[in-house]
Amino acid sequence: MKKSTMKITIVFVLIVVLVVGYYAYLSGKSRDSGDDEKMTAAQLVLSRDMQKDYPPTVREVVKYYTEIQKCLYNEECTDEEVEQLGLRARELYDQELLDNNDEAANLLQLKTEVASFRSDQNKINSVSVASSLNVDSFSEDGYEFARIQCNYTILDKGKSTLSSTVYLLRRDENRHWKIYGWDWAKNVNPQ
Repeated sequence: MKKSTMKITIVFVLIVVLVVGYYAYLSGKSRDSGDDEKMTAAQLVLSRDMQKDYPPTVREVVKYYTEIQKCLYNEECTDEEVEQLGLRARELYDQELLDNNDEAANLLQLKTEVASFRSDQNKINSVSVASSLNVDSFSEDGYEFARIQCNYTILDKGKSTLSSTVYLLRRDENRHWKIYGWDWAKNVNPQ
């Protein structure tokens, strides 16, 4: 009996050591891979697969657009990231807006705006997109349109200012909401 008890104890101890060793190995491996995979805000925004995960609602399109803006204006982005973020923003634009804004000129203007915003020591402190209940939807010329307001709190050399923008979106043939244009809220007359 002593011999079989000792064998069972040895096997049990070996199993415990193997399980603890394997757990330690996996914990160390996941911790190491987590360090390598820390993504910047810009990389995280750019990682979205727009073919499979296009924002489904008016509010979500504008929320994603403001995430792109926060990366552009708040993060230390490389020129390549600024260009990639600008191109990603263009994926949210309506075809008519794209047709009226040459890609190269649009990206050059964006780089200039970003540099100016940062040199003035400005920062987008917070963004608040209106709730889905506050989306103003209407039809015109056979198209579905929607308006939604977005409030930005901008830090301008330490001073906080509120800026309100109204985004106009149009639904495309794939039933995706696309940004048709925007204007300051004070310039928009509700219909």
